[in-house]
Amino acid sequence: MQSHAFYKSRYRYKYPTCAFSVDVLSNPLASFRQKKRVFIVSSLFVQMNTCSLAHPNGQEADSVPAKRLCKGECVQDGSVGGGGGKTSRAVEVSIVMPVHNASCWLDECLQGILNQDYTGSMELSVYDDASTDSSRAIVEGWRERLERRGVSMVISGHDSAQPRGVGHAKNQAVSQSSGTYLCFQDADDVMMPQRIHLQYEACLFNSTSLIGCQVRRDPEGSTERYTRWINNISQDQLSTQGVPEDLLWFYQSVGQGGGVVRVDQCLLVYRYHQQAATHSVLEETIWNLRVAFLQERVINQWESFTIWNAGKQGRKLYRCLSSFNQKKVLAFCDVDENKIKKGFYTYEESKERPKPQIPVLHYRDASPPYIICVKLDMTGGVFEENLKSLHLEEGVDYYHFN
Repeated sequence: MQSHAFYKSRYRYKYPTCAFSVDVLSNPLASFRQKKRVFIVSSLFVQMNTCSLAHPNGQEADSVPAKRLCKGECVQDGSVGGGGGKTSRAVEVSIVMPVHNASCWLDECLQGILNQDYTGSMELSVYDDASTDSSRAIVEGWRERLERRGVSMVISGHDSAQPRGVGHAKNQAVSQSSGTYLCFQDADDVMMPQRIHLQYEACLFNSTSLIGCQVRRDPEGSTERYTRWINNISQDQLSTQGVPEDLLWFYQSVGQGGGVVRVDQCLLVYRYHQQAATHSVLEETIWNLRVAFLQERVINQWESFTIWNAGKQGRKLYRCLSSFNQKKVLAFCDVDENKIKKGFYTYEESKERPKPQIPVLHYRDASPPYIICVKLDMTGGVFEENLKSLHLEEGVDYYHFN
């Protein structure tokens, strides 16, 4: 997910960001199932009921009975447990970590867990999703050091020919965990020493919210605009612009009335590389999920609206709307004189006759509310100043879809 959430046990997908350090789309989570516990997602901390993860490209993420695995015990999917014995006290925080061929990052990741300054009880729940490198051995090699620090370990996995996906791996790691709070950690990321205790404290005061944090990218400068956005988005904008990596999971949480809170400190080093789970999710899959959520949560409540952007992205959004919601579009608006002079956009793919023609106006002549399909931080501040000049309220007069 590059998730960075913390929440109270209920259970990426990694949707939204809620802008905390959750990268837009890495690991998908899906539906919730009752189970009084909490999670911390790769950078989130929240009070929730256990939920299962499903991969947005269609991979299933079957779950197993919610129980601790004992060493050598096999579960229904052929997983082999390597968990330790009983712990002497109840576990407060379970760190949930799916692993697949992460050997080059694991030592640094596990050192970050060892360095946590949180003084409560912790557990590391690892599920190895058919790694073909030395990932499993590396994790096992850290057992003594972590348990000496007071972090109990539960390790399981499978050695099938193919991995079953990050959603499956997270579900298994969640099912075998026992903490009241869940902290999701990607095997290629590194948590700062204060991460768990600061997100844990925030969760105590925001028990129905996902708790995120600010992040630092590695390598430095990768996805610079996105990193700047998630680190600087305001608290009020978290629920209107949020789009974490765990998109489906984020939508599920918001749909059930969950909130989003960010700890405004950098608590996670978030690696960007081509092997990340984020890159395995089809762009069109993400788009369709976001359009469906936008219609359900926003557009279905409006009688009419304007799409801000008469270009490619704005027209694509229009074409993807339901026919009912297409009829609500009063106009497109833009600053491009060529588009405005043309006067209208013709929906050529429509089966209606005559084909729908939607006016194209200058943004000063258009009427709110708006769905804004313009990327932020791409015009040297010109777009942002234009929007500010209209004195509108985000979440009421406009929503970003960019």
